[in-house]
Amino acid sequence: MFLCQNLNMVNSTQAIRTLCCRQLQAEEVLIYVTFTFGLVKTQARMKLEQRLSKLLNLMQFLVGVQYSIENPKKLEEEEFETRLYVCRGKRVVRLKQVPFSRSSLNHDDVFILDTKDKIFQFNGANSNIQERAKALEVIQFLKEKHHKGTCNVAIVDDGKLQAESDSGEFWVIFGGFAPIGKKVASEDDVIPEKTPAKLYSIVDGQVNTVDGELSKSMLENNKCYLLDRGAELFVWVGRVTQVEDRKAASQAAEEFVASQNRPKSTRITRVIQGYETYSFKSNFDTWPSGSAPSAAEEGRGKVAALLKQQGVGVKGMTKGAPVNEEVQPLLEGGGKIEVWRINGSAKTPVPNEDIGKFYSGDCYTVLYTYHSGDKKEDYYLCCWIGNDSIEEDQKMAVQLATTMCNSLKGRPVQGRVFQGKEPPQFISVFQPMVVLKGGISSGYKNYVADKGLNDETYTADSVALIRISGTSVHKNKAVQVDAVAASLNSNECFLLQSGSSMFSWHGNQSTFDQQQLAAKVAEYLKPGVAVKYAKEGTESSAFWFALGGKQSYTSKKVAQETVRDPHLFAFSFNKGKFEVEEVYNFSQDDLLTEDILILDTHAELFVWVGQSVDPKEKQNGFEIGQKYIEMASALEGLSPSVPLYKVTEGNEPSFFTTFFSWDPAKATAHGNSFQKKLMQLFGAGHAVEDKSNGSNQGGPTQRASALAALSSAFNPSSGTRSAAVSRPSGAGQGSQRAAAVAALSSVLTAEKKRSPESSPARSTRSPMSETSSPAETKTENTFTEVDDSKEASEVETQVVEPVLESNGEDSGPKQEVDQYENASENSGSTFSYDQLKAHSDNPVTGIDFKRREAYLSDEEFQAILDMTKEAFYKLPKWKQDIHKRKVDLF
Repeated sequence: MFLCQNLNMVNSTQAIRTLCCRQLQAEEVLIYVTFTFGLVKTQARMKLEQRLSKLLNLMQFLVGVQYSIENPKKLEEEEFETRLYVCRGKRVVRLKQVPFSRSSLNHDDVFILDTKDKIFQFNGANSNIQERAKALEVIQFLKEKHHKGTCNVAIVDDGKLQAESDSGEFWVIFGGFAPIGKKVASEDDVIPEKTPAKLYSIVDGQVNTVDGELSKSMLENNKCYLLDRGAELFVWVGRVTQVEDRKAASQAAEEFVASQNRPKSTRITRVIQGYETYSFKSNFDTWPSGSAPSAAEEGRGKVAALLKQQGVGVKGMTKGAPVNEEVQPLLEGGGKIEVWRINGSAKTPVPNEDIGKFYSGDCYTVLYTYHSGDKKEDYYLCCWIGNDSIEEDQKMAVQLATTMCNSLKGRPVQGRVFQGKEPPQFISVFQPMVVLKGGISSGYKNYVADKGLNDETYTADSVALIRISGTSVHKNKAVQVDAVAASLNSNECFLLQSGSSMFSWHGNQSTFDQQQLAAKVAEYLKPGVAVKYAKEGTESSAFWFALGGKQSYTSKKVAQETVRDPHLFAFSFNKGKFEVEEVYNFSQDDLLTEDILILDTHAELFVWVGQSVDPKEKQNGFEIGQKYIEMASALEGLSPSVPLYKVTEGNEPSFFTTFFSWDPAKATAHGNSFQKKLMQLFGAGHAVEDKSNGSNQGGPTQRASALAALSSAFNPSSGTRSAAVSRPSGAGQGSQRAAAVAALSSVLTAEKKRSPESSPARSTRSPMSETSSPAETKTENTFTEVDDSKEASEVETQVVEPVLESNGEDSGPKQEVDQYENASENSGSTFSYDQLKAHSDNPVTGIDFKRREAYLSDEEFQAILDMTKEAFYKLPKWKQDIHKRKVDLF
């Protein structure tokens, strides 16, 4: 007998692994490996399989036995155990098995009932929509791994009549419907509160307080520290700490949590020096900005850029534009471009021949309309802000862009771009793009005049030096620089404009593409001009004279920005403070339609807004992005002028989707997170109607469904029976009836709560007359008070009778007299109790089976029902039925 455990614990919230070995013969060992994954990543699974293979080879070497790995499903097929799980977590699923009992259910959580032939998802009435969506992913996993992808899936909504057969079948498995209790709070439900950060040093496993304001300088690289935030603890490990110290630090953190009776949900995160996260850094009063990227990020960035050069898509890598010119277009070409220059409170259209010229003292609004594939028109809307522009023009540019975005129903990708930080997709719209000095707007002119500054605005006859650097479609930009020789660089090309003359200067290390672009820009600025070419070292005196004389200049290449890994964040406001929480190993599924998320690529910043976000919050996308930029500028060295975009769900551009393994169908699906996931995983046939607004609830169709269920439950001989009737042996008919009764009761209750616009006779009553007995009112009020301890028969009779017996007739005293007189008429035809019982071995025939008790003799009636016939028929009909059920006369 061999027992092997704990091969590789990869995050206990994601996977449980059990390895069991059973000896069959002396020469052979059959090893069963059962994997119970909770959405384990493929990489983790491969690593586990590799370790398993090594272990088996080692066993073969040591013991000298043969082994074989068999499918554990063979064991499961012998006897399938029905399991009930509670599923929590909106992004990371936490799945916990709970006792298979109705008492485990509650109104606040999502539950998964895994049976042999069907998997049920029970959505508590107060459960989170996003948790419902994540639970569907767990169901899909269970279906594929444990049912070979063939079992059915059913959704049961707490308190809603969705599909009678599914809800009936679900409750039959639990022995029949009965109201479920309130959620009992447990340690798992305790949400730790965030507290002010406290720093502790860990020396020899002992935790000691560190006093003073938190700063990075407190963290010594040969020690370990514990940062306590209440809801989360961080273990910081210095780079040169010993392995023993690191182990002791982790153990000390666990003991620290236990000693303070913290809930189990308290998270402990370990961070290594140089790899600190935003969540960790944000707790320090000071953290030096402009820190260099880690070696790991540099390496990943180089690999990502290389793979993208070769056309290989890599999830989570940054675009190659900042460091690499050989990339595919990020926006479809051939679109329509419109540009407006801001001039005070007005906007001035830029003539077609000047589109592509930008002045550093002005602000512009750019709208690019294009088609991507077979889709509808897409829009790229940006405001460009010059470095020397005035604040009033900047605000007006943003306001104009927002107005245009709203007029296009929020479909455009709206961006804010600063001079010198233009993203590649912005540059690619213009062929070419030239940034010139000065400004044309009246606001800029007034500013220069008020400050007494020289107006350096570019003109066709002024002296101007223009640098040509990038050559790809995404770096096709030229920038005016100071007209001095020191501005030259041997790695680039320059255009020198002096009056009517135009020189094209080529550095010795410049490329042919740069030289070609220089000629293109010269023709764009001064069409038809004769360009004089000057190679480095062969310049004429006129060239140097225009630059104010010959000077030394650099031959170093311009440092290129390092590619960094992108990061996805959720945000919150805690007591007015902006806080973020990173979504690790993110994917498209993390873009939940009810959320606003931040994607930071370091080169650009995206604020993604889901369609189901509150309309007022949708308008705050730029404010949220700006708050993040302010925080990340201090902690991560993020440029305050980083391009900022607001992207709405369903309108994601290609330069956003490149950071994901993107499925367009997910982005265009309608509904909330749960509805989208339901359609995605199980097809449109499983689509559910959103019941959040009461206008679609109730109505004849829903009532008819419930009445049909009741008819099936109370007429066992009916030819058409719902799936709920086909229940396992041992489930009583009372349970079935109780489930049907519950369904109808929920319908009647929902109808009673409908809007006053509906007809009162229809919205508050079942198909009964307005003069129904008081039992009707009691029915709807008392049903929810029935607990599990009551007999099923009590539940049924309290609710069903007013519905079944009412046909628009009075059910008052006259009905009681008629019943007694009818019973007296039958007094001449009496039969024994044994013959009249519903389950008699020798049943009587030719009688009214609805009134079995009427055929009893007066003496036997008194003995069996413990009252006279006259007293019995004075009781309400539903009470009569209770007594008849108890003695098997119903």
